Amino acid sequence: MKYVIGVDLGTSAVKLLLVNQKGKVLQTVSKEYPLIQEKAGYSEQNPEDWVAQTIAGLKELADCFSGDLSDIEGISFSGQMHGLILLDGNHEVIRPAILWNDTRTTAECQEITKRVGKEKLLQIPKNIALEGFTLPKILWVKKHEPENYAKAKLFLLPKDYLRFRLTGQLHIDYSDAASTLLLDINKLSWSKEICEALDIHPDLCPPLVPSHEMVGNIKKEIAEKTGLSEEMKVFAGGADNACGAIGAGVLEEGKTMVSIGTSGVVVSYEADGDKSFDGKVHYMNHAAPNAYYTMGVTLAAGYSLSWFKNTFAKEVGFDALLKQASKVPVGAKGLLFTPYLVGERTPYVDATIRSSFIGMDSSHELKHFTRAVMEGITFSLNESIEIFREHGKVIDKVIAIGGGAKSELWLQMQADIFNATVMKPNSEQGPGMGAAMLAAYGAGWFASLQECASVFLKDAETVEPIPENVEKYKELYQLYKSIYHSTKQVNKELMAYRNVD
Repeated sequence: MKYVIGVDLGTSAVKLLLVNQKGKVLQTVSKEYPLIQEKAGYSEQNPEDWVAQTIAGLKELADCFSGDLSDIEGISFSGQMHGLILLDGNHEVIRPAILWNDTRTTAECQEITKRVGKEKLLQIPKNIALEGFTLPKILWVKKHEPENYAKAKLFLLPKDYLRFRLTGQLHIDYSDAASTLLLDINKLSWSKEICEALDIHPDLCPPLVPSHEMVGNIKKEIAEKTGLSEEMKVFAGGADNACGAIGAGVLEEGKTMVSIGTSGVVVSYEADGDKSFDGKVHYMNHAAPNAYYTMGVTLAAGYSLSWFKNTFAKEVGFDALLKQASKVPVGAKGLLFTPYLVGERTPYVDATIRSSFIGMDSSHELKHFTRAVMEGITFSLNESIEIFREHGKVIDKVIAIGGGAKSELWLQMQADIFNATVMKPNSEQGPGMGAAMLAAYGAGWFASLQECASVFLKDAETVEPIPENVEKYKELYQLYKSIYHSTKQVNKELMAYRNVD
């Protein structure tokens, strides 16, 4: 039997999966690392933490493996998108990585839109300038840390830096490159036009490769630290949402995935890059060959629930918290929550909006607040589904992965709010499974990712919407959507107080 490893470099931890040729996950390892948040809106990490914890995770996998380590044929990667790592001429990290959920770059987004033009942005990278993307971060460093920018010879995204440290090879795959705002997604090349408009030297951009391409082998020193074979093949991998889509089987038209992790995403397969959503949702290259996907994003999905628990119910376990919420009727007894803890992306593109609880009274208990948070997160994801439907996409079946797929309450809530059949994969490993599938395909085990999916991904259990709940949620959803417009100006004016100690 042969094996591959899928590595998912997330925001809070790196998760590693050991998978055999039948798609069975034999072992999982997770290693956490800290987030650096010095100011409101700032979000950074030390790339060295990713490397150290990944090596520790690989060693743990190898130590627990009872077979011949040379049978682990390949490794590939999924990674948090949009992050910026700047390297100097010696390929040393210049400053901490600026992450996807960092929102300091509003002025830079405005500059990009002005100098490049919205029409060009929708024509070339197919996305408008948003704070989360990589390009605004490059301009921020250029403007606010000129001494660091002057040292920069190359930028990478998180999983590409991790892979570089394991192999010594510098690349970025198309799906992650598409999340920078610098890629011409149809031509599969860096946009000279955008680089010139913003005075960015094209050499700052790394070499491009397909997600399933072999880019090298692990270095001798890594093999010695982990016990893995130096002959193990390393494949490029992809952006976490693209890999999550692969791991959920979103590999053909009509497939839509909802993932609730730290952020929440709605991903739908696109066979070509010629459609237009007017920048309302993201349009990017898939990690599957010659394919694309559209994506709506809720910046603080699972993060909203974990924040709520850690702030107001630290001593209560998640299972107990959700069990209490399951006893609360639809609508949380007239309580609504908006998950705008770090701003919002779809559909509002607003870095200054913040969360609200609306409708509180003295009868509300912890269980009502918990249910309201879960419903608010799901309402936010439904805004992306609504956009897809308005543009002609039929969404009657949704594949649920991430934290939202681990709760029967949340699965039913999604079915009711989306008014769609929700399917939960029997073996849901998300982006890590997608990375493992890219390694399996790249290693030649299968002729296509679709063939790999037919072996690796098993039938899902399904949850049907409850008609009575669907009708109640339709009314509540309209009330939920009104909160953004009612609180937008108040939140904008409160910004002046947020960075005051």
